[in-house]
Amino acid sequence: MQRLLHRIHPLLGGLATLCIASFMVSTIVAELSGNLQTIAQTKHIILWGLLVLVPCLAFTGLSGYQIAGKASRGLVLTKFKRMRVIGINGICVLVPCAFFLAFRASELKFGWPFYGIQCLELLAGFINLMLLGMNFRDGLRMSRLR
Repeated sequence: MQRLLHRIHPLLGGLATLCIASFMVSTIVAELSGNLQTIAQTKHIILWGLLVLVPCLAFTGLSGYQIAGKASRGLVLTKFKRMRVIGINGICVLVPCAFFLAFRASELKFGWPFYGIQCLELLAGFINLMLLGMNFRDGLRMSRLR
C-alpha cells in the first residue's frame, strides 16, 4: 500500500497543479480575447474542472499524511503547513470565487465586482500554485533522502 501511495501522491499533486495552472491560463486567454461568450464559457468550464481539482487536492493531502506517518517534523511539517494554507485558500477563496464568477458570467454581468473577484481568484490561484510547487520540490528532496 505504501508503494502505491508513493506513486499516486506526486501524480495527483501534479494533476492538481496542472488544473490550477490551466484555470489561470484559460482565464487570462479568455480575457485577452475580449469575447464575453468565451469568458462566460471559460468560467463555466472552470467550475466543472473543480470536480477534478478538489478530489486531487484532497487525495494528495491524505496520501501525504499516510506516507509521512508519525514523522511530522522538518520538511514533512513544512509541507503539512503549506497544505493547510492551500486547503483553506481553496475552500474559502477559490471555490466561492469560481461559483460567483461562473454565475455572473452566465448572466453576462462583467462589472467591477466580476473583475475584482477575478483578480482575487488569480492572486489566490497564484499563491496555491507557488505553494504546490514548493511542496513538489520538497517532496523530491525527501524522496532522494529515502
